[in-house]
Amino acid sequence: MRRCGVLMPVFSLASEYGIGCFSKEAYRFVEFCERTGLKLWQVLPMGPTSFGDSPYQSFSAFALNPYFLDLEDLVSKGLLTRDECEEALRTEGSLTIHYDQQYQKRFPVLHKAFKRFMENPYSDYETFKEEQSDWLYDYALYMALKDAHDGKCFMDWEPALAKHEKKAVEKAKETYREEMEFQCFLQYFCFMEWNTLHQYANEHGVRILGDIPIYVAFDSADVWSNRKLFLLQKDGYPTKVAGCPPDAFSDKGQLWGNPLYDWKTQKKDGFSWWMKRIRHNFNLFDELRIDHFRGFDAYFAIPYGREDAVIGEWEDGPGEDFFTAVRKAMGNPSIVAEDLGTLTDSVRSLLKSTGYPGMKVLQFAFSAGEKSDYLPHRYEKNCVVYTGTHDNDTVRGWYETMPEADRKFLEEYLGKKTDQEEVTWELIRLAMASVADTCIIPIQDFCNLGTDARINTPSTIGINWMWRMNKEQITPELEGKIRDMIGVYER
Repeated sequence: MRRCGVLMPVFSLASEYGIGCFSKEAYRFVEFCERTGLKLWQVLPMGPTSFGDSPYQSFSAFALNPYFLDLEDLVSKGLLTRDECEEALRTEGSLTIHYDQQYQKRFPVLHKAFKRFMENPYSDYETFKEEQSDWLYDYALYMALKDAHDGKCFMDWEPALAKHEKKAVEKAKETYREEMEFQCFLQYFCFMEWNTLHQYANEHGVRILGDIPIYVAFDSADVWSNRKLFLLQKDGYPTKVAGCPPDAFSDKGQLWGNPLYDWKTQKKDGFSWWMKRIRHNFNLFDELRIDHFRGFDAYFAIPYGREDAVIGEWEDGPGEDFFTAVRKAMGNPSIVAEDLGTLTDSVRSLLKSTGYPGMKVLQFAFSAGEKSDYLPHRYEKNCVVYTGTHDNDTVRGWYETMPEADRKFLEEYLGKKTDQEEVTWELIRLAMASVADTCIIPIQDFCNLGTDARINTPSTIGINWMWRMNKEQITPELEGKIRDMIGVYER
């Protein structure tokens, strides 16, 4: 089935309190999708973020980000007042997310809601905790301990706690009982609000495409409470870390710093932790994009302690054994494989064996003198085409800095001259007209925005994940243009 979707991170939604969330604006976005015929809403990972604010570096592979809690929902339930929310977090006119303000001011407000909630907890609160107990209590304790240790990574805690020794953990659960309860409260409302929004989307003909990072952060409840799953030294630090070798994005490569998996150990129990993780995500989303798919075939391992990714080596991933376990556990779930980058024959073979659609990005297609697999006439139906991803500039920004030879090739391919004002919709048309079963356009490209609306620049920190939409950018004229193009190309 041919269809079209939109890439819109939750944090980039318009909102009243400084960051996009599960609020009325999210519901309006679903309605925008329904009116235009967009069948798929792709989000970025929604876990609680750590230093650098990247959704791909989270304190948990299972928890949701408390920044996404809708304060208005808590007001409607009598757990907060509007004055309390506005005094702390009201932002007038700013479309940039200030994470430091969210961190410093949101949690004191949420503590007020927590105190009131615990006076008369909802009847299903304990049920929620028990249903999520296989990850929730470790996560809640982890966050409580991080707060007690001024936000430091677990490696800087007392040795017994750092090693997750049973006696130390049980004692900490008693000491930090209330702070753990606060973390459980946050997750309860996050899950309740998201599930309600997800159901609303489905009722309005919109499916949600989630995003699961292949790796987890070292500073996370996952590594702290599941050491045996990762390649760690005796002192607890990683032996090697994840990243990518030098490429078009960076001449020094990308040093992600995530610990690598002990795939041999995980295979022995059928990759049970991973199966739990994927199943958990399919409870949150209808479909799932697996980030860095090629890492399941082979992954780039960088010695721990390096400052860049220039030095490293490729090592074998779990390969087909992993996806056999996925099929055994879940049948044939709707998965999109992020297969970008330099691909080997073995990666292509693995992708083919899974049957998952890979990704095509038009911004990667137009290098003069090259016969790129990203050119639309080379596509097969079983793929997902994008104008760009969260790691790309907007099309408009990309065009502005394009080498002249590449720009000339683009115009030859389009069969017409183009300019900064028109090029975005020309690429959207290429994507829509292609044979790809699924076409996904970033909301910034639908709105024809420039580099200022870029989400992320790989290998940089401090300037990313901050863009937020102005709700006035979605107009009836834009909706009509999207709807008409979807109709023309039968999506």
